[in-house]
Amino acid sequence: MKPVVGIMACNRTVGVENAHAVMERYVRSAITYGDCHALLIPPLIDNFSSAALTARLDGLMLTGSPSNVQSSLYGSEGGEGPFDEGRDAVSLGMIECMINLGKPVFGICRGFQEINVVLGGSLRRDVGFGAANGANGISHHAPDGTEFHAQFENYHEVSLAAGGVLDGVYGRDHLRVSSVHYQGVDRLGDGLSVEATAPDGLIEAFSANISGSQVLGVQWHPEWQADKYPDSQAYFRLMGQALRGMPLR
Repeated sequence: MKPVVGIMACNRTVGVENAHAVMERYVRSAITYGDCHALLIPPLIDNFSSAALTARLDGLMLTGSPSNVQSSLYGSEGGEGPFDEGRDAVSLGMIECMINLGKPVFGICRGFQEINVVLGGSLRRDVGFGAANGANGISHHAPDGTEFHAQFENYHEVSLAAGGVLDGVYGRDHLRVSSVHYQGVDRLGDGLSVEATAPDGLIEAFSANISGSQVLGVQWHPEWQADKYPDSQAYFRLMGQALRGMPLR
């Protein structure tokens, strides 16, 4: 049977009601290129047991989201919303439980940041449009007011770390990625190895094997129009590999 990946949902308002939602592009990319089944995980704090659910899953995929991780969760103050307390609580609990069980964890954008926070890292909140990030300053997000689809046309290069998982998969030293984020990694979490960096030095991907739990996170958006881009499809194929207990390297 195909493995089952849990995909993290967010709280969204639909009409006058709260809904638990995952954009279809994440689910479709996962099940198509990861060759797996998917179970959506509700961001409910009450009467939810991360431990009970992780026992029934072969892996976890954490999606991007308009919301930001609350700064108090990585020892900081302030920060701009929107926030999603339910997503924070369930995501971070699921990551911890999956790693404790030695099961794979994959993260995209917000999910990448969540993994870093769980492993003791911190985030910076100054990498959006127009941010000056050193001599090679680039914008990690399109200007405010940019039409939704056009936001994903904000590309930049990332350099792949020699000998890393992504270096082994792609067989070259760089990728061109879709960048849609205002926050990024500041202090890298314990046990994580850098897989890719932006021209301004910002960490854009990391990996780890923690007690058998294979971890791979990327700050960019491989799920966006993945059917057009073999490089993006490769990320989800790696996830499918990990779900089947196969090593990433």
